[in-house]
Amino acid sequence: MSNLYIEKAEENILHTYNRYQIVFDHGEGVHLYDVDGKEYLDFAAGIAVQSLGYGHKEYTQALKDQIDKLTHISNLFYTVPMMEAAEKVIKASGMEKVFFTNSGTEAIEGALKAARKYAYERDGEANHEIIAMEHSFHGRSLGALSVTGNEKYQIPFRPLIPGIRFAKYNDLESVKSQITDKTCAIILETVQGEGGVYPVTEAFLKGVKALCEEHDLLLILDEIQCGMGRTGYMFAWQEYGVEPDIMTCAKAIGCGVPVGAFVLGKKAAESSLKAGDHGTTYGGNPFVCAAVSKVFDLYEKEKILDNVRAVGAYLTERLDGLVEKYDFLKERRGKGMIQGIEVEGRPVGEIINRCLENGLVLITAGSNVLRFVPPLIITKEDVDCMVEKLERSF
Repeated sequence: MSNLYIEKAEENILHTYNRYQIVFDHGEGVHLYDVDGKEYLDFAAGIAVQSLGYGHKEYTQALKDQIDKLTHISNLFYTVPMMEAAEKVIKASGMEKVFFTNSGTEAIEGALKAARKYAYERDGEANHEIIAMEHSFHGRSLGALSVTGNEKYQIPFRPLIPGIRFAKYNDLESVKSQITDKTCAIILETVQGEGGVYPVTEAFLKGVKALCEEHDLLLILDEIQCGMGRTGYMFAWQEYGVEPDIMTCAKAIGCGVPVGAFVLGKKAAESSLKAGDHGTTYGGNPFVCAAVSKVFDLYEKEKILDNVRAVGAYLTERLDGLVEKYDFLKERRGKGMIQGIEVEGRPVGEIINRCLENGLVLITAGSNVLRFVPPLIITKEDVDCMVEKLERSF
């Protein structure tokens, strides 16, 4: 049955993804089921999206209830779900203002515009530069691609937006060398995801924050993949005590509906985007905001952060054990439930395909890293099951 669906899909869908040859039908908890009824343990969570797993009754009921009320009305009016979702984002982050988008890429676009508008308000000029990191990933639109530090994604679409400089991640001197009198912001992922799962070091993050304060720059932290509890903190930067001026969110903020956000601290909120500077038709509509609001409620009710810290530590222990056991596993990196294992001398894609054969969903990060971003509700038993399936795939 899967082959028939796949043939139909390839007739009509633009081939911009080399999809795995599986057609998923439904999910329950931490498991997925394809159209042929095969069960898979999911350690990818829709690329770090499905933090609450699949088929969560309270979450789905909240969406059903909102569908019966209102799904869209535009940003020309207020809605209660938007107000409630915004209040919970601000409470969880301790920041000042939020703008809801449709995706993480759009959140990045808004953050870049806010940074440049801040600098324009500051000195009346519009030719400012932004420092981004090598091996970063921020999205596929032209603006987000411009600050993505990977030429493979950029080359076919040049020229991109001007005024972007690249520094080395976790290398403060490299960042310092890129600052000019035109610099207005520094953007980085608190944990690099697509680049190979590299967490920021405390010294680097605090050093970058100090540079921003010294030169009146905005610090933009991309928490699209590593935020919403994945490191054991609601937002990864909270572990370091370094608050950004702008934060981008998406993925698990809605646990399956298309929603993102950029959140502004006091300085950026007071002196950047004003009425008419930015907008979106669908962003923050009542349907997606009902999801966001319920996600924050469920994180608190089900003590998701506590589970990430406990089971994340166990996941770290088991992955470290694999690295010790197998010579072709070079290094484990990550925090909590965003982890990666670097593979040396064996094709990562081959391992992923064998995992799928054995009923385990894993994904890659970069060209040689196995990425582990499971639903945040996994148990230690799920970790043991994953390790057993992974070893069988080896």
